[in-house]
Amino acid sequence: MSVIIIAEAGVNHNGDYNIAKQLIIESKKMGADIVKFQMFDADKLASSRAKMAEYQRKNLGVEMSQKDMLSRLMLQPDDFVRLAHFCDELGIGFLTTPFDIGSIHFLNKLQKMWKIPSGEITNYPYLVEIAKTGKDVIMSTGMSTLKEVDEAVEVLRENRAGSITLLHCTTSYPACLEDVNLKAMITLKEHFGCAVGYSDHTVGIDVAIASVAMGAQVIEKHLTLDRNMNGPDHKASLEPREFADMIRGIRNVEKALGDGSKSPARVEISNIEVARKSIVAAQNIKKGDILTETNLTTKRPGTGISPMKWREIIGTKAIKDFYKDDLIEANL
Repeated sequence: MSVIIIAEAGVNHNGDYNIAKQLIIESKKMGADIVKFQMFDADKLASSRAKMAEYQRKNLGVEMSQKDMLSRLMLQPDDFVRLAHFCDELGIGFLTTPFDIGSIHFLNKLQKMWKIPSGEITNYPYLVEIAKTGKDVIMSTGMSTLKEVDEAVEVLRENRAGSITLLHCTTSYPACLEDVNLKAMITLKEHFGCAVGYSDHTVGIDVAIASVAMGAQVIEKHLTLDRNMNGPDHKASLEPREFADMIRGIRNVEKALGDGSKSPARVEISNIEVARKSIVAAQNIKKGDILTETNLTTKRPGTGISPMKWREIIGTKAIKDFYKDDLIEANL
């Protein structure tokens, strides 16, 4: 199955429906499988005392409460309905991450699966409500210990969620390469025995592509129309041309990975005779002569007896006359 590529539009629409719609258009044009948004009510998501994250203050360049910031990034419920229908029209998957139980109930009729963000991995009632729908779940694991992921997965499974895919993630925008720890994705796969992927917050496309070579089955990456736009996530996002380059790189890696079997590729078959060697006469040999390491050698082409039969040939008698460079024939 091909790697699923999620264009994380997130809140990069800055609360503007038309920008959100354009992000869908760009996602489809680039070849993404899914475009994802975020649904929340600022009053329910953050208290008036909740502060912005350091990266949010840095990216926005202003100081305000997290609630005030979020209120500027909200889309209205009807916007999500229209965006879902627009995705259907364009033929791209629609997905929105809910940040409260009311949003779960609203989105349940609009999408076929769930994306749980890293920040909700310890939210027990939220996880139960997601699981009770029975739909498949993709869950980011940023900021989490293995024990916390264990507990979240147990809640999802106990409440009959569908299949679970775990995304390794570093919750920093942008994330430094030294903090990525991509091998943790393998740990998740081995520990939980489920599909894994990578939610990438690094600058550029290298780590996302590398994660596919390591077995990622889902890639999530932030998309923006312009990295210079004002907002908390634009700086850690790819612009459309860069996103298209990432998708191209991922698809190329997929082709190169193959099926894992070790056998000659179709294009190699014709080169076997050219590149390999056969046992040949190193000098003229008379019929009945003993074949030795002195009168035999190995040379191209590989159309005769394989040099791997060397020990079986040495010490036998020549079955006919051979001239120098003749392929040796024998009754083995």
